[in-house]
Order: sequence, then structure tokens, then C-alpha cells
Amino acid sequence: MASAPPKTEPSTPPPMRADARRNREKLIEVAAAAFAQAGVETSLEDIARKAGVGIGTLYRHFPTREHLVEVVYRRELEGLAAAAKELAASHAPDVALEEWMRRFVGYIAAKRGMATSLKILMDSNASLFAEGIGILRGAAEGLLKTAADQGFIRSDIDTTDLLHALSSIYSLPASPEWRERSNRLIGLLMDGLRTQK
Repeated sequence: MASAPPKTEPSTPPPMRADARRNREKLIEVAAAAFAQAGVETSLEDIARKAGVGIGTLYRHFPTREHLVEVVYRRELEGLAAAAKELAASHAPDVALEEWMRRFVGYIAAKRGMATSLKILMDSNASLFAEGIGILRGAAEGLLKTAADQGFIRSDIDTTDLLHALSSIYSLPASPEWRERSNRLIGLLMDGLRTQK
């Protein structure tokens, strides 16, 4: 009776070298800024050049433009989630909430520049966006609940209300004053949320 072949463990990719990891992070950072400023159609060659690497290095890390867009999108979401924790630990609850909303404007700026590619990704990877909404809800909910529980803001607004209000900023027409106008709207929103103390 023949013995069964030995079981093999699934192979895991080898750890990335430090220089490769630095190159990848730099590419993501440069791409996020480029997408926010000029849109997702920004030349990949320009992104590679600004990151100080060759185009071959970019394609080794990100085989397609959509792959790069997805990684930048995830990075923006993770940055917002991390910011919520950092702000909650270092600011009064209402200030933490307001500052997080201002950072949300930066997220929207990057997302606006990636709109076409994100639509393609949404059609092929719905779970990515479900995960993204979950991350945003968790970050906003913690800040909102703490501020309401401690009496800094009204208690009759929920996370869905807040995210709808913030998402409406996305519909503002693109213009040179877009970011300034968005920040003014956040100030108005906070004025409506704050309780008299």
C-alpha cells in the first residue's frame, strides 16, 4: 500500500526587503498626492519619477493602475481610522470630532481624484467598499459617542446622519476654493452640533 504524499504547507511570499518596502510606501504616498491634485489619470511614469524609482519598480508593486488606486484608497481609510484614535487621545471630544471631519475633507479630495477608477473597482470588488464604510462608521461612531456622552455635542445625531452630512461635501463643484469651502461647512456643522457649555 503506497503511503500518502507528505502534506505541504501553502507557501507564503518572502518578507519584503527594507528598500523595496520603502519604495512601495513612497509610491503610495506620491500617488495619493497626485490623485488628489490631478486625478487618477496622472501619468504613472510621473508618479514613479517623483517617488525616485523606475517605472518597472512601480509595476512590480502595482501591476495595474486600478491596483495602485485600491491600495491608495485603503491607505486613506486606514489613515482616517488611525487619526480618530490619535485625536481622541489628545484632544477634547468636540475638538477631536471637528479635526477628524477636517481630515475627512482630505480623504474626499483624494477619493474625488480617483472617482473613475473607484467606480471600476466598485463594480468588481463590492466588498472593498463595504469594508470601507465599516471603517468610516467605526471611526466616526467612537468620536461622536464620546462627544455626546460627555455633553460636548447634541445627543440626537447618529453616525449615519454625520456621514451623510460629510458625504454631501463630495457633491460640491470642483473649484479652487473647494477645500476652503468644505472646511467652512464643517465649521457650520460643528456649530450646529455643539451644546452650550
